Amino acid sequence: MILGISTPQNFPPPLSEDEEQDYFRKMKNCGDENAREKLILHNLRLVAHIVRKYYASSKCSEDLVSVGTIGLVKAVDSFNPTNGARFATYGAKCIQNEILMYFRSQKKLAGEVSINDTIDFDREGNPLTYIDVISSEESISEEVDRKLRSAQALRYVENLLHGREKKIIVLRFGLSGGEPLTQREVAALLGISRSYVSRIEKSALEKLRAAFGE
Repeated sequence: MILGISTPQNFPPPLSEDEEQDYFRKMKNCGDENAREKLILHNLRLVAHIVRKYYASSKCSEDLVSVGTIGLVKAVDSFNPTNGARFATYGAKCIQNEILMYFRSQKKLAGEVSINDTIDFDREGNPLTYIDVISSEESISEEVDRKLRSAQALRYVENLLHGREKKIIVLRFGLSGGEPLTQREVAALLGISRSYVSRIEKSALEKLRAAFGE
């Protein structure tokens, strides 16, 4: 059912942080199977992200999506939402571990396994070894977490800031896709003093920090 899904257009959109927490609460406290199913389906993009980024040239990418989805299911079932960790970080590690175990099982069929064995090739054609996969686990989870927090920050900027506050933060941190500007450059662009830019920026950042703290 779930394991055959592999094309991006078939993936449901990711859950908001509040939705995700609500589904975990329903699953853990009430045994809600529908909530469990939602958590799996709406996190399939995480599997696709890992397979596309690290195994794009693999001849068995479809199999890896299925294997990674097994890791995702295990992650949903074993995740503890009260420990403070983000599910995407935890889920990425479980997915990557499942893929690693799959490669190990394939190698065992052919004989002894070494951490320096080539198990696949990256998109540039370079050999990918067990040690490469193991060492990449943390970077994968960090990258996923960073992307999620960046998306969250953009939502806060859009929803919490207004007028000059939003404009200054967008310009200062290059959120519209351009290069970040200095306070002096922003001041010149908006026709106000640098000290005024500094005050507005400080106030806006305090709002954003408070939102993240909540």
